[in-house]
Amino acid sequence: MSQDIELPPIVLTLAGSDPTGGAGIQADILTLASMGCHPLSVITAVTVQDTRGVQDFLVIDDEWVLDQARAVLEDMPVAAFKVGMLGSIDNVVAIAELAADYPDIPLIYDPVLASGRGDELSRDELVHVLRDMLLPQVTVLTPNSMEARRLAANDEDDEEAITLADCAKRLTRLGCDYVFITGTHETTRDVENRLYDRSGEVRMDSWPRLNGSFHGSGCTLASAVAGLVARGLAVPEAVKEAQDYTWQALRYGFRPGMGQYIPDRLFWANDDAGEDDNKDQDAQR
Repeated sequence: MSQDIELPPIVLTLAGSDPTGGAGIQADILTLASMGCHPLSVITAVTVQDTRGVQDFLVIDDEWVLDQARAVLEDMPVAAFKVGMLGSIDNVVAIAELAADYPDIPLIYDPVLASGRGDELSRDELVHVLRDMLLPQVTVLTPNSMEARRLAANDEDDEEAITLADCAKRLTRLGCDYVFITGTHETTRDVENRLYDRSGEVRMDSWPRLNGSFHGSGCTLASAVAGLVARGLAVPEAVKEAQDYTWQALRYGFRPGMGQYIPDRLFWANDDAGEDDNKDQDAQR
């Protein structure tokens, strides 16, 4: 094989495994491949779940997590990190240590604190360690509004009373370069997603709400951002393009089991997803 062939951007995702393929590292791999990237995968937890929710999970030992990551980092040039479910304080500390060793690699973090059904995946003690050790190294944090409030709240706060702008202000003060808060759980007519940096709101994008409940939408969005950043897009542009990709994946989502819908990350290969159809959806925004 010719040595002159240009490498695709390489993205290392560290996340839990989802046997349904709806979320977790399986969702990351599909999304990153759709972005034209080569995904590397480090398993942080193994879950027992179906499309209705998580029954149990087993956290991988932090030394195993680090060994998985360092093996590929020492072998291949990584253009971006994407981090999802961590599952334990030890894993938070390990990945914070890893990120500190590679400060020039952008880190996109989707704070998976609960499953789509609401199953608890992170204790309060883990959230405190996240705030202290990992968030200061994050390039783009991609919480939904509930996760943003939980990460930003102090012990004495009423989480529901904190505005999303205040959440972003607190989270950027902790060290995140950008905070991208999705509004699916808010009561607005359309879904309003907002990107913030230390100076305030950078952009707001509004998307028509889709019917149904989706499994893996956050993983898809964060991985798309990571892939686009790895391809050289500036964060505001990467966030814009990632939203369009994710909305289309959700629009063409399918329900393979008895629970939530799964995004179709390969919607672009579907004959029904033609250019004229996409233009009709663009006109709605």
